[in-house]
Amino acid sequence: MIAPLTWKTVLAAVLLSSGTAVAQGAAPSKPAPTAAPAAAQGVKLPKPTTVTLKNGAKLLLVERKEVPLIAFSAWLRGGALADPSGKEGLAALTAELLQKGAGARDARQFAEAVDGVGAMLDTRADLENLVVNGQFMSRDSALMVELLADLLTRPRFAQDELEKTRERMASEITAAKDGDPRGLINTYFEAYQFAGHPYGTPVGGTEASLPTLSREDVLAYAKNQLGGDRLILSVVGDFDTKALAAKLEAALGGWAKAASPAPQVPATTVSQGRRVLLVDKPDATQTYFTIGNTGIARNDPDRVTANLVETVLGGRFTSLLNTELRVKSGLTYGARAYFAPSAHPGTFAIFSFTQTEKTDKAIDMALEVYSRYRKTGMDDAMLASAKSYVLGQFPPRLETGGQVANKLSELAFYNLDANDVDGFATAVSTATRESVGAVLQRTLPAPENLTFVFIGKASAIREMARKYGPVTEMKISDKRFAPAAAPAKR
Repeated sequence: MIAPLTWKTVLAAVLLSSGTAVAQGAAPSKPAPTAAPAAAQGVKLPKPTTVTLKNGAKLLLVERKEVPLIAFSAWLRGGALADPSGKEGLAALTAELLQKGAGARDARQFAEAVDGVGAMLDTRADLENLVVNGQFMSRDSALMVELLADLLTRPRFAQDELEKTRERMASEITAAKDGDPRGLINTYFEAYQFAGHPYGTPVGGTEASLPTLSREDVLAYAKNQLGGDRLILSVVGDFDTKALAAKLEAALGGWAKAASPAPQVPATTVSQGRRVLLVDKPDATQTYFTIGNTGIARNDPDRVTANLVETVLGGRFTSLLNTELRVKSGLTYGARAYFAPSAHPGTFAIFSFTQTEKTDKAIDMALEVYSRYRKTGMDDAMLASAKSYVLGQFPPRLETGGQVANKLSELAFYNLDANDVDGFATAVSTATRESVGAVLQRTLPAPENLTFVFIGKASAIREMARKYGPVTEMKISDKRFAPAAAPAKR
């Protein structure tokens, strides 16, 4: 595992490679249609039955009888923020080992119990939490509760499984560095942007930290960071609420609280001025680059409008960035811009890659598009198009029981209410050029305050890199994601 591929990180590693559309900046021959009314586009989140157990565990239960399936999403506060300094990747290793044997079952038996009934179960660590997702046939609800309870409260953390998983995690990082580092550049960017802050923690660990992780480290993490008081468990599907609540209370109600308080971290800040991190990959024929700063928090009051801002700039195939860098100039196979919000403001970034000899041309073009957009905003046609796109993309994200369960847990985790979903269409439809322009100015960093991270052949791009700001260099063979001079995590 290089790093958990959640919606917060995948946009930095995956490029748009298909789609057909007219360039977004082209003037239409007649006024563009307005977005569909909110009433026609809106999605309503089902109201769950909420049960709080004596140990603090929170259950959110929604009956959905259409198909004989039960999906769940369990979120536990802590995640990589609880990794001790020098032990980066501990939460990720712990999360993977949770399903590598638990209760009476070893790793093979546990996997067979899941696969044998055609179920799905996976675990991962994110920056702020550990997540366990699963889906079972409703007839197998008793097995689902048993396996989930075993996984959370009775994991084995077998030494042989730890060694195999730890070695694989490290080798995947090495392989990405040797081959295509697209999946790593976001990790480099966050480590540099948030140097000295826990948000710079590489969730998947480093080649330096992973070999040091021991079974004792995992056991200590589980004792200190996993417990009933950290659990938000949402379940959606074909079940009887009262009966399932009783089963879950019997299985999880006795789970002890975590031995340590949940991690608390200071607020993030927008960095001032320009700076450049150059990661030397001597055999590179392309330059991978991320440009950005600190963006918005998950609970930002203008988060829906920021979605429109992101969409027009770099959130779809016809975005301004992709149109200029891919469609018109052919400098890249794709260009993206994205916000990655967390409890505190997370990353805002532009990501792309290009041939080594075209590095400065691609970056200059990206900066020109960005600066023009930040100065002039979007016209009526762009806004109408973005509204229609965002409204059309939102409902499919809440179609399945698993998606709904994940959303319920996410909202509870960030202390948000159902209006985050129920009010989404109205917030999109009522956005105006003026309101979007104000949010654009507030959330997108000024062009003079940008952090640049390049992965490429330093001997070929070093001089070019200096025109964007003071350059700090490191080698891709370095076993960490931050330059040696970076402050230690506090």
